[in-house]
Amino acid sequence: MRIGISALLGSALAVMGIASSANAQDAQYAHAAITAGNLTSAERTLERETRAGSREPEVLLNLAAVYAMTQRPAEARGLYQRVLSAKDASLVMPSTRIASSHAVARRGLQLLEHPNSVQLTAR
Repeated sequence: MRIGISALLGSALAVMGIASSANAQDAQYAHAAITAGNLTSAERTLERETRAGSREPEVLLNLAAVYAMTQRPAEARGLYQRVLSAKDASLVMPSTRIASSHAVARRGLQLLEHPNSVQLTAR
């Protein structure tokens, strides 16, 4: 069973699309790929960003969510920990609400540790 797909997808989608991102076009593409369920494409884009040296929390958090959704919790955990070890940043959510990168990372870790605590509904 996939780990809380809806919750992790929500976490992933929550942090993409920040206008100040150096590679905003790639971030938007990865966001669209995750939204469409094309996790392979999103992963490819996000991994390319990290290999290029990106330490932007939105990239790391979304890659962590993709890893979690594709049954790689150890890799996801490592990225969430990386975000937590960096300076906290404010992230613009799709709802235009502001969230802390540390809060999103802690939520991702919580979902990895307790995947059954998330109730999923099909809509």
